[in-house]
Amino acid sequence: MFTAETWPIACNMLPFGSRAADGSPIVEAPASTWARQLRQVRELGFEHIDPSDAWLPIAALSDARLKEFETVLDDEGLAIGSISMTRSSVVDVANGEENLRLAHRLIDLAPHFGVPVVNTGFMQALTPAQQQALWFWLAEGHVDDPQLRPLAVARIRELGEHAAANGIEVSLEMYEDTYVGTPEEAISFLKDVDHPAVGLNPDLGNLVRLHRPIPKWEDMYAAVLPYANFWHIKNYLRDEDPATGSYASAPVPLKYGIINYRAVIRQAVELGYTGVFCCEHYGSDSLGVAAENRDYIRQVLSSALR
Repeated sequence: MFTAETWPIACNMLPFGSRAADGSPIVEAPASTWARQLRQVRELGFEHIDPSDAWLPIAALSDARLKEFETVLDDEGLAIGSISMTRSSVVDVANGEENLRLAHRLIDLAPHFGVPVVNTGFMQALTPAQQQALWFWLAEGHVDDPQLRPLAVARIRELGEHAAANGIEVSLEMYEDTYVGTPEEAISFLKDVDHPAVGLNPDLGNLVRLHRPIPKWEDMYAAVLPYANFWHIKNYLRDEDPATGSYASAPVPLKYGIINYRAVIRQAVELGYTGVFCCEHYGSDSLGVAAENRDYIRQVLSSALR
């Protein structure tokens, strides 16, 4: 059982992006580049990272480069708390089979790094309109094809079987307009997968930022927290005007947004949540905000675990 101080809280490496300063892919960068980025995270007090494939796709590394990465982690005093696949849907029409292969590769790598969970989902590459928007969620993105849902269920069950054999779990990230885009859809999908090694990543920050009607965050969390086994955790301001139909949202630290995470984290702990927290933030000093959020989570946990 974790204490508030030992609970694994990871920093998502997504803010560094997939390109080095010279524009080359970070996956091809020298280990010294990885080290400089990881050092920034360690200097903020993190002990765990999530090497999202939006930063460094470790499933694509050769054995030699993987050893380099492991050495850098050790040198910087960091461990991997979780591994996330971002916009790598296993039913992407063009890349689904390759994404499935990479997911299996991550499930094989996870135990070596002491990682308990691999996070995936069905979000896909940003559209040109999303790439041009101030915030990508302001433009319409990918919408899952209902006809591919049975294949999605089968492939996630396949990953669950592999994960269970390796002593880890798979988590499905909730994201709008995907098979796990609402609490009802997520729970239905999870029940169809019907595997004990597959749970939900209740990343409802992905939903409260949308400029569209959404259910109350309290109701959404009440529905999905019992299925949570991993958590991308972030918060947003949200405003809506029924008279004009206008919406506004912006990323903020956990304790300032519309979601009351002091209440939600306590609720999760009471329900038996023991998964990794992974701090995410968009805009501004994402790493600095993630560090503030980590400290906030630990304070809430110290109260909740008494």
